[in-house]
Amino acid sequence: MSDMQKTLQQEVTLSGIGLHTGREVKLTIKPAKENTGFVFVRTDLEGSPQVEADVNYVVATERGTTLEKLGVKITTCEHLLAALVGCDIDNAILEMDASEPPILDGSSKFFVEAIESVGVVDQNVAREYLVIKEVLTYSDPATGSEITIIPSDTYEVTTMVDFGTKVLGTQNATLKNISEFKDEISSARTFSFLHELEMLLDHGLIKGGDISNAIVYVDKDLTPETTEKLKKAFGKDNVSIRPNGILDNLNLNYPNEAARHKLLDVIGDLALAGVKIKGKVIANKPGHYVNTQFAKKLNRQWKLQKKKNVPDFDLTKEPVFDINGIMKLMPHRPPFLLIDKVLELSDSHVVGLKNVTMNEPFFVGHFPKEPVMPGVLQVEALAQTGGILVLASVPDPENYSTYFIKIDKVKFKRKVVPGDTIIFKIELIEPIRRGIVHMQGYGYVGDTVAVEAELMAQVAKNKVD
Repeated sequence: MSDMQKTLQQEVTLSGIGLHTGREVKLTIKPAKENTGFVFVRTDLEGSPQVEADVNYVVATERGTTLEKLGVKITTCEHLLAALVGCDIDNAILEMDASEPPILDGSSKFFVEAIESVGVVDQNVAREYLVIKEVLTYSDPATGSEITIIPSDTYEVTTMVDFGTKVLGTQNATLKNISEFKDEISSARTFSFLHELEMLLDHGLIKGGDISNAIVYVDKDLTPETTEKLKKAFGKDNVSIRPNGILDNLNLNYPNEAARHKLLDVIGDLALAGVKIKGKVIANKPGHYVNTQFAKKLNRQWKLQKKKNVPDFDLTKEPVFDINGIMKLMPHRPPFLLIDKVLELSDSHVVGLKNVTMNEPFFVGHFPKEPVMPGVLQVEALAQTGGILVLASVPDPENYSTYFIKIDKVKFKRKVVPGDTIIFKIELIEPIRRGIVHMQGYGYVGDTVAVEAELMAQVAKNKVD
């Protein structure tokens, strides 16, 4: 699976009725450029205002997830967002001429089919991830709902539902990989209990309801009065209860369809965190409120991760260069060689590592009673890491040296002491031209920035005597 951002190859349009508004709506899903995310556009309003699929715009979660920005609302957005995530899309414009996407059959199935009909295409910017490194939890004591996420190399979701009713009982569902969404989850339809449906009908809150787009679990006696309400609401001559305790309007796609639909809702609501996730979500009794509160927590975690810009590295992997490989590239030698390994290397970035030990010669004189790695040597280590980025690109690196021209915007944010492992990440600010290299460098200890600097250097061929 590609790790580049994705969008649709071309636009696609669906039409239908909004579940709660009862309004006919036309939805056009359009390609969008890199780093756009998912953006709703209300074409029925003056100026076609936009509402980004951002959890910070959530204003209501009673009968679906509602977004609002500057007075412009988007309601019941979760099934559409789940389809976009399930199709592995990062960027899309969602034009609607009403506030609510069409409910269709109450699942994500037709959104997925529409997207697949036009195809998905890779874009030119790498995808970013919220990588879960520690357990995060949100719980709602009032409902007993709880969502937890634990580290995982992929995005996994497990849901467990228990509404305290005999007719539904306890169910669970699991999605091991987002690639399974279409076949395992997308056709799971929305559901309600008969007592909820009756209340919604009494309050005029399900105007676009169709007896074909929701599973109704019968958790109370089907009285003649209730039967008449249902017949009138859905335009049917008769309604009855199946042996499995649901109204006879439809057949279940799965025995655990309710749990699968709750999983669909979790994926749609967590899309509002604004980033692809690497982690395993375990949701017990999920609902839109707890889902979106957890999405806010993930969104804050993502902003913190971006701010720290910590590279995600695997120390168990074979290094790109060990110390011997580094010495073939670099003219430096101990005690002035300040990089032990190169973990990543591309045309535009490099990640290096140094294990700081008490044996470093500079600790003899630099605060011997409280040893601290000198800041100038941290900057030198950044520069050496940048030198590897440059010299690895020439066929005869032994004939070249890298010299400082300028150091700017240097900040030291944490002491580096014996026992620390410091990770250096260098990225080109602009392409190398005429031997001039302009770089941004960071040094991390754990998930904290210890040093950062903007560096400029010149690569020059060594003079031959």
